[in-house]
Formats: sequence, C-alpha cells, structure tokens
Amino acid sequence: MSNKNYKHVSYLWDDAKAAELAGDEVGLLIYRSNLLGADLRLTNYGGGNTSCKAFAKDPLTGQETEIMWVKGSGGDIGTLKRSGLAALYVDRLRSLKNIYRGVEFEDEMVELFNHCIYDLASKAPSIDTPLHGFLPFKHIDHLHPDAAIAIAAAKDGKQITQDLFGGTIGWVEWKKPGFELGLSLKKCLDENPGIRGIMLGSHGLFTWGDTAYESYVNTLDVIEKCAEYIESNLGKKGPVFGGQKIESLPKEQRLSQAASLAPILRGFTSSKQKMVGHFTDDDRVLQFINSNDLDRLAPLGTSCPDHFLRTKISPLVLELAPNEDLSDVAAIKAKLAPAFEAYRAMYTEYYNTCKHDNSPAIRDTNPVVILYPGVGMFTFSKDKQTTRVAAEFYTNAINVMRGAEAISEYTSLPRQEAFDIEYWLLEEAKLQRMPKPKSLSGRIALITGSAGGIGKAIAHKFVQEGAVVVLNDINQERLDEAVAEFTAAYGKDSVAATLLNVTDEASSAAAFDAAALAFGGVDIVVNNAGISISKSIAEHTLEEWDRLYDILVKGQFIVSKAGVAVLRKQGFGGDIINIVSKNAVVAGPNNPGYGSAKAAQAHLTRLLAAELGADKIRVNTVNPDAVIANSNIWAGGWAEGRAKAYGITVDELPAYYAKRTLLNEIILPEDIANACFAFVGGLLGKSTGNALNVDGGVAMGFYR
Repeated sequence: MSNKNYKHVSYLWDDAKAAELAGDEVGLLIYRSNLLGADLRLTNYGGGNTSCKAFAKDPLTGQETEIMWVKGSGGDIGTLKRSGLAALYVDRLRSLKNIYRGVEFEDEMVELFNHCIYDLASKAPSIDTPLHGFLPFKHIDHLHPDAAIAIAAAKDGKQITQDLFGGTIGWVEWKKPGFELGLSLKKCLDENPGIRGIMLGSHGLFTWGDTAYESYVNTLDVIEKCAEYIESNLGKKGPVFGGQKIESLPKEQRLSQAASLAPILRGFTSSKQKMVGHFTDDDRVLQFINSNDLDRLAPLGTSCPDHFLRTKISPLVLELAPNEDLSDVAAIKAKLAPAFEAYRAMYTEYYNTCKHDNSPAIRDTNPVVILYPGVGMFTFSKDKQTTRVAAEFYTNAINVMRGAEAISEYTSLPRQEAFDIEYWLLEEAKLQRMPKPKSLSGRIALITGSAGGIGKAIAHKFVQEGAVVVLNDINQERLDEAVAEFTAAYGKDSVAATLLNVTDEASSAAAFDAAALAFGGVDIVVNNAGISISKSIAEHTLEEWDRLYDILVKGQFIVSKAGVAVLRKQGFGGDIINIVSKNAVVAGPNNPGYGSAKAAQAHLTRLLAAELGADKIRVNTVNPDAVIANSNIWAGGWAEGRAKAYGITVDELPAYYAKRTLLNEIILPEDIANACFAFVGGLLGKSTGNALNVDGGVAMGFYR
C-alpha cells in the first residue's frame, strides 16, 4: 500500500520535519501523536494514548536505563506537548506484577505508578500506563478509530478480525482499562508472536513499531484496512440502518426548529445545574436519526468507554414531528416533560440496579444527547467544549453502529460494565480533582455592541469568569477582529458571533437564534450598544433625535423583548443589564436628545424589573460616566460637543472628568465590566430594579 494514497485516513508524515527530530525519540513521539490526533477518523478529542521507550541516564546512578514516555492523565494527543507526558522507569513499572493482588484490587496499582516515575515534573500517569508498559515495542499507538471499533463492537468481531487480518491482529475480550488489561495484552502477544497489533473488544486498537514512523504507518494501514472492509460491505445486508423512515426538513427549517427548541431543552437539562448546549445536523447524524433502526439501536447505548463517559448510557429520542409547531411554549413543555421524567427514571433505575456499596452518589440524571428526528442532535453539558466533544463522540458512536451493522450486528457493553466505568472510583477521584467552577460557568451572555469599547470589556470579563459570550456588532470587520481576539485568548469554544442591528426586530431575533444554536440559549443580556450626540436644542436635528431614540431606547426594548422570550423558554430566570449613563439623572447643557433617551432607558429598566420578577428575571442598570478609553461613544463629534459645553478643549476632557469626581478617578471600560459582573456573579442574586453608578462619584448623579 502506498503510504500517500490512503482513502480513509490521512497520511501527514513529513520526512523533512521528522529528520529535524532524528535521535529525539520523545520529540518523534510528540510529532507522531499530533499527526494522529489531527485526524478525527483515527481518534476522538481526548481519546487514545501513545508512547515510546528509549534509554536515558538515571539521575541517581548515572547508568543508562529504559524509560517509557506515555501520554499522561487527561489531555489530547492532537495537541500533546512534552509537558503532557508521563515518564516512568520501565523495569520498576513491570516489577509491579510481583505485588499485584488480582483484578479485584487493580485500582490500588494506580497510586503505585508514582513509585515508577522517572521525571518528577512530568504529568501524572494515566490508567492506561500498564497497557503500554507491558508490551516490549519502542513505539505504541492506542487509538479509538470508528472503523476499528465497529469491528470490535460487532457480534462476531473476533472472527472478523481473524479473517480480515489473517491472524496478524490479536484479540483481547472486553476488560476495563487498567493493570489487568495490560497483562492481557502481554499474554495475547506471548501467545501470538509476530502480530502487528491487538483489537480490544468493544474498545479500540493497539498498534506498534520499532520506530515512530513504523508505528505511524502500521496504525494507518490497519485502520485503512478496517475502513475498506466496512465500506465494501455497506448495503450488502440491506439499506444502512434499515433505510430511511422520515425525511429531514430543509436546512433553513432545521436550523429554525433547532433554535426555537434549544432553550426549552436547555431548561429541562439544567434542572440540576446550568448546562451549555450544542447542535449539529451533520449528514451522518441525520442518516441515523431518520432511520428505521433508530428505535432499536439508540437504547443500546455506545460501546467504547470514551464514548459513553461523555454521552451517558443512551440518548433521549424526542417524539416530535420535524415540523412540529413550537410556538406554544407551554404546550411543548407539557409534551416533553414526560419524556424527560421517563429518562431520569430510567437512569435512576440503571444506577440503583448496578451500584456497589462504595459507588459514588448518583450524578445528574438528565440526558446529554437528545435526538430530534428530521432536525438534528442536541447535546448539553457543563461547558461548551464538553458538550461539543460529546456531540463528536456520539457521531463517532453512530459511525461505529453503522459499520458494525454493515458487517454483522452491533453490540454495546452490558449495563453493569458500562456502570463500572461511569462510576469507577478512579474516575470519581479525577472528577473531584477538577478545578472548582468559576462564578459564571455554564452561563451564556449576549452583550450588544461587544466588538469594541465597553461591550468588549464586559465580554472579556464574563469569559474570564467562566461564561460563553455571543459577540455582536453592526460592523462585520470589527466583529471579525473581536472574534479573532477572543479565540486567540480563550479558545474557539468561548465565543460565538453574529451581526446585530439593535433597531431591527428580525436582526435581534436572528441574534438570539444564533445564541440558541451555538450555546442552547442565553442567561445574561446586556444592552450596551449606543451612540452619543451632544448638541444644544437649537442645533439638534430631528434625524439625530430619532437616531438616538432608535438605538438607545427602541434598541433596548427590541433586544430585551427577544431576550425575555428565550429566558422564559428556559424557565430558570436570568439577567438583563442596561448600560445607561449618569446623564439619565443629571441635567446638563447641550444634551436634550442623549440625556432624555438615557432617562427613558433607565425607567424602562425599572418597568421591566417590575414586570419580570415573577419569572426570576432580574433587570438592573449600570450608569457609567466619562468612559473615554477605547470607547466608540466619543466618535461622531461627542467629545467636541462636551468640550464645547464645558468651555475646554478635547485634550482636556479626561482630566476634567476625573477632577470633577469625588474620587478623582478616570473611568475605564473594565470598571463598567466589573459592575456588570457584580450584578450577575452570584452575590446580588436578589437585586433587581437597581442602578449602580460607576462614575468616580458625581454628586449630581446620586440617586435620591
């Protein structure tokens, strides 16, 4: 097989880059790992692990000794760096066999890995460490490719593996990862000398080589052969997944239905903690959820441990018509409630049936994966990355079911085996070690005008505190720059983006649809977008008056109305914060349009607070003053107008504004962001209809 002519996997090896790493086995391990992780057909995000063995000097004896570098606990091979590797003495790791007390006690071996560590600064060893350590090969890949798992999860996968590879790939029956599985791999190799890899029943694939390149090519060759076999058998037993049962809605209608339904689903799945959503209508997903076999296969759940740890034991399938009328929110909630209650009851029964005396307490009983035939797949989890990865893993599970059904019959793990992985005490310990959630974890914020100035500062603050944000602006170029900035600083899962003209109802509705599709809904709406015009009444035009009221007052009304509709669908309250101004209270010269519009914004805050309290929607005001740095408000002649009103020059404005405050402070966008966070960060959860002045202390702006 030509190394560069694969059909089902990507050959990415660059001889020149590899040559630069010649002699550096660890460097070549990192290089190979990153190439393998770059192709999601080979392994999922965070799934699989890789290793190499090489000699290094023992710091105590000075003697050359064999060391194994293996991906440590957590992390992803696609982005793996040296700091993500665990480094262990091979002889010490293998000597642990001498004190191993048997499978009932294998969990105790994990702490003993620490006695084998060579590099004290390296990553903590993972549960898969002995799987690599007991095999003699210099370079080893353990991956979860869909094509291989399809064979591993097939009813007669062992025989298929034997026939397909002519005995050159071994087979180890399902065992959860750990010390016992490591011994089983070594036993399989001893009984089948000369094999090039081992298939793990219902789990994944082990392949190896004497060099990084040999291991890489061996891995690609094996996976390619699995994929070719599956493709050659597709359709021989009949249509994929038993053929199509229903048709998908057209793309635009699918997205519209998903955007309408997502906040309702988020409300149900957030009954224990706030969840962030993800939606996909990938063709592979649609083929599965629209099929005749959906009702048979979906309840079986997934097979690979990496899959069901992120997707739960099985998905919830919605009994809604693709074109269901979703306009009556109360009726849709009433229709869906029994399905969620049934799912929670099923999960509770699964826990109670399978639990052990020392099992961790039952976790959230809500579904992670929700399938809507004809429309697509929703996933919900604690943050965007986790929910996006859950969607990717369930898509992988669909691929596995598709392949297994094509060549044989799909089998999932027995429920008890699945439970023993999901509620494994070692997994629980890992969960307990995770950092405490930030104040805004699980929260979704839409801040109008967030591509610059105060709005962008608020968005930065919210993301830093754990939220995801929907950046928006009326200017595409400015929005693109903001998205690039946030992505570079916080990663792609922190942000979504949409154009938004706050004066247009359709634009506002589309922005909240974008929030629903990206994250499942919204928790915090900040009305920040605005303009400023400073002129005397004689100079003020009607067009300027209308523009101020359109953007500031009507814009706040339009966005709030659309936001309230989403918040009510979710049913667990939320926050609206209106960025108003000291000018809502203070009467100054040359300010009739802007000042009166700000006063209208302030009173609209109070009116909505009074109306929305029963929905647990808090509505509050932040009143800035003289925020000059990075603020768009000073464009369009405002600075000149204010300078003229005070009889000073534009350059003198910052000092003038600071000196007139009681604290003699210049106000920055970050100060306004901090005030917004004060309202939503958890300490003021019982505050609504209030105003927080952030002006350095302007006595005329005091609320009476």
